[in-house]
Amino acid sequence: MFEYPQGYELIAGVDEVGRGPLVGAVVTAAVILDPNHPIEGLADSKKLTEKKRLALAEEIKQKALAWSLGRAEAEEIDELNILQASLLAMTRAVKSLKIQPHFVLVDGNKIPQDLGIPAQAIVKGDSLVAEISAASILAKVARDQEMEALDRQYPEYAFAQHKGYPTKLHLEKLAELGALPQHRRSFAPVRKALENSKKIREGK
Repeated sequence: MFEYPQGYELIAGVDEVGRGPLVGAVVTAAVILDPNHPIEGLADSKKLTEKKRLALAEEIKQKALAWSLGRAEAEEIDELNILQASLLAMTRAVKSLKIQPHFVLVDGNKIPQDLGIPAQAIVKGDSLVAEISAASILAKVARDQEMEALDRQYPEYAFAQHKGYPTKLHLEKLAELGALPQHRRSFAPVRKALENSKKIREGK
């Protein structure tokens, strides 16, 4: 059982989605729940069906005291590395909240450095803390929708199926079609695809 920090009224949960994919932004969410309007069924977004996630995301947006999204783009991930970009996106989500929390609970084992608010990292927080579960649901729904939009733009890459993760299908498409501007250049499979297409262009 998770013990909430004592003496804080407004507590935000923060989580990220999209560390593993080869394409697109890492998306984060911050949520301050309303104790007077509890939400049933909050859980780690990965353990929920898509239908349940979408329904809960709507309920969170309606009932939470405040919620916001943050992100770091593929270029920032390449520049900073995925961990630092995730922490930056978390900071952006917290700072975008229309009400500033008194304490922040972060999923994982690292806290963003420049939050300026007391914070605690909780491993498996998305399963243990309602606020982090809510954040994980909002972030997952937002990122999945971005992948579906990218799929409409580039249907041949099948982004709606693999959501940008390095599945067998995505790796095959990457090898066959090459990397898009939205791909993360610093990730090994993308780097390899770029090197291969360069060799082909140079006739090696």
